[in-house]
Amino acid sequence: MAHAHCFLTSPPLHMLFISMDEGASFQRQPVSFTMETLLFHPSEEDKLLAYSKEAKLYVSADLGHRWTLLQERVTKDRLYNFSGLSDPCVCVFVCVFPGYLYVTCLIQNCSDKMVTAQFLGKIDPNSLAVRKDYIFVKVTTGNRTKHYVSYRRNEFIQMRFPKYALPKDVQIVSTDENQVLLALQEWYQTDTYNLYESDPQGVYYTMVLENVRSTKQPEENVLIDVLEVRGIKGVFLANQKVDGKVMTLITYNKGRDWEPLAPPTTDMNGKPVNCKQPDCHLHLHLRWADNPYVSGTVHTKDSAPGLIMGAGNLGSQLVEYKEEMYITSDCGKTWRQVFEEEHHILYLDHGGVIVAIKDTSIPLKILKFSVDEGRTWSVHNFTSTSVFVDGLLSEPGDETLVMTVFGHISYRSDWELVKVDFRQSFPRQCTEEDYVSWRLTNLQGDACIMGQERTFRKRKASSLCVKGKSYISALTTKPCECSEKDFTCDYGFERASSLRAEGSHCYPDFWHNPDAPPDSCLLGHTYQSSTGYRKVVSNLCEGGTNKEQSAKQHSCPLLPPRGLQLGIKGQMLTVAPGDDITFVVHQEQGDASSTRYQVDLWDGIRAIYENLTVTDEPIQHRYEKPGVYRVSVQAENSAGLEKAVLYIQVTTPLQEVHLEVVPIAGRNQEVNLTAVVLPVDANLTVFYWWIGDDLQPKLTLENSLLTRFPEEGEVSVTVQASNGRSSVQDSKTIHIYDNFQVIPLRFSQNLDRFNPNIPEWRRDVGQVVTKTLAKITGVPQDSLVTMVKPGLPTTARLYVLPPEGVPAKRNVFVDKVSLSVSLSLSLSLTHTHTHTFFACALFRIYERFVTFVFLFSRFVDHGSLLCFRKLPGRNVYAQMHNEKEQEMTSPVSHGDDTQNIIQGEEFIDDDLDSQTLGNGRGITTFWLPFSYLIHTN
Repeated sequence: MAHAHCFLTSPPLHMLFISMDEGASFQRQPVSFTMETLLFHPSEEDKLLAYSKEAKLYVSADLGHRWTLLQERVTKDRLYNFSGLSDPCVCVFVCVFPGYLYVTCLIQNCSDKMVTAQFLGKIDPNSLAVRKDYIFVKVTTGNRTKHYVSYRRNEFIQMRFPKYALPKDVQIVSTDENQVLLALQEWYQTDTYNLYESDPQGVYYTMVLENVRSTKQPEENVLIDVLEVRGIKGVFLANQKVDGKVMTLITYNKGRDWEPLAPPTTDMNGKPVNCKQPDCHLHLHLRWADNPYVSGTVHTKDSAPGLIMGAGNLGSQLVEYKEEMYITSDCGKTWRQVFEEEHHILYLDHGGVIVAIKDTSIPLKILKFSVDEGRTWSVHNFTSTSVFVDGLLSEPGDETLVMTVFGHISYRSDWELVKVDFRQSFPRQCTEEDYVSWRLTNLQGDACIMGQERTFRKRKASSLCVKGKSYISALTTKPCECSEKDFTCDYGFERASSLRAEGSHCYPDFWHNPDAPPDSCLLGHTYQSSTGYRKVVSNLCEGGTNKEQSAKQHSCPLLPPRGLQLGIKGQMLTVAPGDDITFVVHQEQGDASSTRYQVDLWDGIRAIYENLTVTDEPIQHRYEKPGVYRVSVQAENSAGLEKAVLYIQVTTPLQEVHLEVVPIAGRNQEVNLTAVVLPVDANLTVFYWWIGDDLQPKLTLENSLLTRFPEEGEVSVTVQASNGRSSVQDSKTIHIYDNFQVIPLRFSQNLDRFNPNIPEWRRDVGQVVTKTLAKITGVPQDSLVTMVKPGLPTTARLYVLPPEGVPAKRNVFVDKVSLSVSLSLSLSLTHTHTHTFFACALFRIYERFVTFVFLFSRFVDHGSLLCFRKLPGRNVYAQMHNEKEQEMTSPVSHGDDTQNIIQGEEFIDDDLDSQTLGNGRGITTFWLPFSYLIHTN
């Protein structure tokens, strides 16, 4: 579309406003999602990308009328939208969580080509970065971190640093002119980084400067004291920290050579300074400004080549509290002092006007400006009322002479904007007679920089005119003849500082074999062994010396596979049955094109692949049955073979875990803690046991643990079961006593048919038994605990406890109750069509032993419940009309069909306490409602 569009969004970003006439009028477009970020398509103006608060990415092909979901779970601030380099479509690079996968989303009507990235590890969620032709990611496997780069949207290749650099952190400094300059913090560094530069593809790196100072900012941001000087390519400033001293260095050839800055000869008042080389130099602070509307401590601009203005000091090292202002107009060769305090800087009209406002916390009303590259300065009152300056802004265009100062009169006031127009200071437009040329040289006066001589022009100090929109600073370029200084050390080589007397020679590192074939060497191809030198990237010298010319040509041998690795995309080594798995085979060395790969998935599936790591063919599979699978891959060619093995756990996610443990335990007695996991066929489960307040769990592979409790009281026990796919936990409280009794209980086999063997059923039955026994015996319910044990046949344990306040020593109450409530429990069940069972309890109370019977019966009618008990020599029956009536009745005769309900011997003890348990030697029948409901099919 030929005309531009304007876009506005209204909080909470449910409405999009679009202007088709450059803001003259707006059309309102509703948005069906909560938009957080709107991205303009760089090549086709009718397409938009939008990022929602729900972490979803949408695309619109009709200026926001309709939106299509493009990708879910997109990581914020890791979304990139840019034109393809060889493909006109736009790619969006995102990290997706969980697992942080690298993906590409192709906008509509694009080709099907997608960049694939199969990494054996997890991508660092903050590492994805797109810088011009390069895409960077960081992948962590175990405790080793590897960095990958994609050049011009091609496949990702591992970045090669010196073998023992072992980077802790990597910060990208520059990607200009087909080369990556980065800062790498090595394993031994804390507050410094080393500078490395790459080949054009960004793969192989060599060091260019050691120990560059770094500063860690809030939110873990790291600032490296490196500044790319804008306007002239290849020029950088850096602060090197050696033995605690910080010095500022400058390079004109992208880091091949570094030199300290030459100090000025006079101060701002024209007086000579006492600063002589080599003991004294100029040092600059290379800090970025926290406020984006003011300059940092050093200011440069593309449209003002050679002009650098910065804050620093003279001396043997950089001093933090000294921030005098210095300026150079010849790209760092000569410097002049202009202020004694730090100022914010703004360049207007291609550097023809330099505006400076003091960096201070007090309100200001004046600014300073210079029209002769800082040689002289004028003062201008930009306001009649002093303001706290918040920032400086210039109108669009490098040629502008209009700026705005914005700030506030007080901390509670609104912003004040003051426009400053310098156009009236210049009566005319500049002509060719108003310019003078200057030649770029380094500190030694050498004009051949980056293989060429470059000449620029600038306005004469005496000419008061406007450079304007058509101004071009560069005049001429002339290639130089190549010499030794146009070459730097190749990968695996370094320039030994102790051997400078022998010249700038590059020597191989001890770990590097210059004649070894590269990892990408294929049979039938050739390669060159490095001479130790490579031409500085973007160096344009011609002819002369060629340090690469003596490189030897070799034929690629057939390399055996080495460094074979097998992994799963996403690094999930524990999966559920039926999950889709993508295996990744990676080979670090060897001729992959001549290698066969035998893959065994361990469930009967085997396959042979050719060129597997070259074609990046995915191996996809799904396991249907739980278990442990030993997946293996063997890479083999005629030169050798390599094997890799991966163990995969296929397990169903855990649903529940129930901690089965006795509610009462004796002090220092052995207690069995058992965890019952659902589903019951879950395998490969690890159990973590927390006992009491101990934060360090005990770890077992079995679902049980034996332990002891040395002190009386309550102890909380928690078990957590984990199988890699899920974790579940349960907790119980155990009461520790020094004196209590345990009485085993048993039930008839009829109850087993209705025992679902789940904790809830066992808990409810135990509560009913406890409540019933408390009512029958008169024993306080708090002193009785019934625990129905898991499994079949159904059994239980009755715990008889001393009442509260009773000393820990053995007491008469526990002895009496334990003798009185020694019992044998039988339960018989009959089925009912209403799926409901009630119970009545029959007790034969003797002086020493009680026979306790639960009879589950169905209603004969809704008004009565009959239970029958046949005893030798006497007949007993009882009738209960409702649940509230609990009566003792006289025995009556009944039929013989109930004779065998209860079997067993009867015991008599003359010492039975009749007051506690009822009538002494007689037979007493209690009718009690049994409230537990059993549901059957």
